[in-house]
Amino acid sequence: MTSQVRRGDLFDPGCPTRRLLDRIGTKWTSMAVKVLAGASPGEVRFGELQRRMPGVSQKMLSVTLQHLTRDGLVVRRVEPSVPPRVHYRLTGLGLSLERALDVVRTWAEDHMAEIDRANEEGQAVGEGPADREAAGKEREGRGSGAR
Repeated sequence: MTSQVRRGDLFDPGCPTRRLLDRIGTKWTSMAVKVLAGASPGEVRFGELQRRMPGVSQKMLSVTLQHLTRDGLVVRRVEPSVPPRVHYRLTGLGLSLERALDVVRTWAEDHMAEIDRANEEGQAVGEGPADREAAGKEREGRGSGAR
C-alpha cells in the first residue's frame, strides 16, 4: 500500500520540499550552482569551480557535482585529453533552482545582521523576549522564597 505524500508536510520523509532540502541544503551545493549559473550557458572546468569556491576540498566538490549531475541539475562533459578536461554546466532544471536559491540569498543578505544580533544578545531559538521575561520572574520568585 502506498501512502499519499501531502505537499508541505515537512515531517513526512517523502515530502518533496524535505527531499529537495536534503539534496541542496549544503553551502557547497548552493555555491556550485551560483558559480555555474554565472557562467551559463557556458561551462566551467573543475579546477575553476574549485578556485571560485574558497574552502571546498577536491573530494567535497567532486561529491557535490556527482549529486548535482545525478539529480539532473548539472551536465558533465569530459574532453578526451591527457589529463582529461572535465567541464560542468547547469541544465534548465539547474537554472530554475538558481532562481530559487537567489531568493534565499537575498533573504539572508537582508536578515543575517538581525540573526547575528540576536545571537550576540544570547537569543537562541526559543529564548525570545517573552521567554527571558518569564525566566526572570521565575528567578525573582525563587530568590524571595515564594513558591
